[in-house]
Amino acid sequence: MARPALDRAGGGLVSGVAGSRRVAYDTIRAVHESDAYANLLLPTSITRAGLATSDAALATELTYGTLRRQGTYDAVIAIAADRSTGDIDPAVLDALRLGVHQLLSTRVASHAAVNESVELARGAGGRGSAGFANAVLRRVSRDTPGDWMTRIADGARSDDEKLGLLFSHPVWVVRAFRRALAAEGRADELEALLTADNAAPRVTMIALPGLAEVPEEARSTPFSPVGFRLGGGDPEAAIRASGGRVRVQDEGSQLAALALSRAMPVREGERWLDLCAGPGGKTALLAAEALAHGARLEANEISPSRAGLVRKALEGVPLEVPVSEQDGRVRAAESPETYDRILVDAPCTGLGALRRRPEARWRKAPADVPELTGLQRELLEAAVSALKPGGIVAYVTCSPHLAETAGVVAEVRREWGAALEEVSARDVITALSDADPGLAPQADGSERAQLWPHRHNTDAMSISLLRRV
Repeated sequence: MARPALDRAGGGLVSGVAGSRRVAYDTIRAVHESDAYANLLLPTSITRAGLATSDAALATELTYGTLRRQGTYDAVIAIAADRSTGDIDPAVLDALRLGVHQLLSTRVASHAAVNESVELARGAGGRGSAGFANAVLRRVSRDTPGDWMTRIADGARSDDEKLGLLFSHPVWVVRAFRRALAAEGRADELEALLTADNAAPRVTMIALPGLAEVPEEARSTPFSPVGFRLGGGDPEAAIRASGGRVRVQDEGSQLAALALSRAMPVREGERWLDLCAGPGGKTALLAAEALAHGARLEANEISPSRAGLVRKALEGVPLEVPVSEQDGRVRAAESPETYDRILVDAPCTGLGALRRRPEARWRKAPADVPELTGLQRELLEAAVSALKPGGIVAYVTCSPHLAETAGVVAEVRREWGAALEEVSARDVITALSDADPGLAPQADGSERAQLWPHRHNTDAMSISLLRRV
């Protein structure tokens, strides 16, 4: 079995590095103490701290790298401390995690990594905590990353646990990924997928169709006809200059919205609904598509704060899109046989976005899946009831977990019987693409499209298209 390559940050120590560590530590603490989202909190913290560009990049790498490899680092810390991480004060433990990340996965000098992390532990727990942290980190620094990987692998009780420790994924997630890959006959790609989850994703952008053009100097994405990647520089400048018509959006999210809008020709006057719209990236793309074809779009989001994000996302599109704030099941039930197209971007475990939201892997548990799949099924059933005959629903999850994808769709299709037929999401997405995405047939015979970080450089988005007969 191949050993995972640990990330290496470039450059070593730079001015303001202490500020970078402080921002990273405070963000990690907020993630663990207050259930904060690193991707939302970190940019604000960097701005508040006034970090230079290089220091901001270091703070980002330290934060995301530590969160991604938390499971691996906890195994290292438990050995070096000769105690369970559950017996270590949480604030001190986060300082240790940050220190171990620097020692094992960056080019930061060992003495600096140890000394600065010890000071963070001192601030968290006093002199005794500082002495403890110093002893643990010096113990870690005496061995190479390879030595530590061998040590934690040797302590694993099963092959799945070994993979979980080496690639820093909970065992239940490792097993869910294996089953999802096996459904395509690709179980041998598991380590490649786990490795991809621990790599920082490249920034992908979108030019809203009909409203913005892909910049000449940009490189178009291989699968989405409206996506691109910049060669370098700050994407914020392009975003600001476009008035919201150019934005950051994962290519998988672009394909999910386009699969619905381009599954069949649009007739002028069609009514569309984005049932679970927050935070609004797919809504904005659907709005641009609706504007181009003379369709009407409505959006719904149960969370008031996320509904606000949807309205903000729509500011660059000159189309009036009413945004309601209801439970999606109720919203759809109020409009039987009303819509020609509905997007159900369902709440899910988020296991497909672990590159961008590394803390998500530690926040979910197998016990969460049944409740989520029940909600997903109810949302999809409600959406189908709100479709006109001949209408299409796109059921989307940012998760490859078979219970959330194939399982939910199979249950709803059984419920509706011959009144609901599948449209090939694989064929629709392949037709959109400049390159063949190589979307594999599913073991259950469905035409579901499953995207993968290691194959497509996207989130692991699952897309199903169903037409009401």
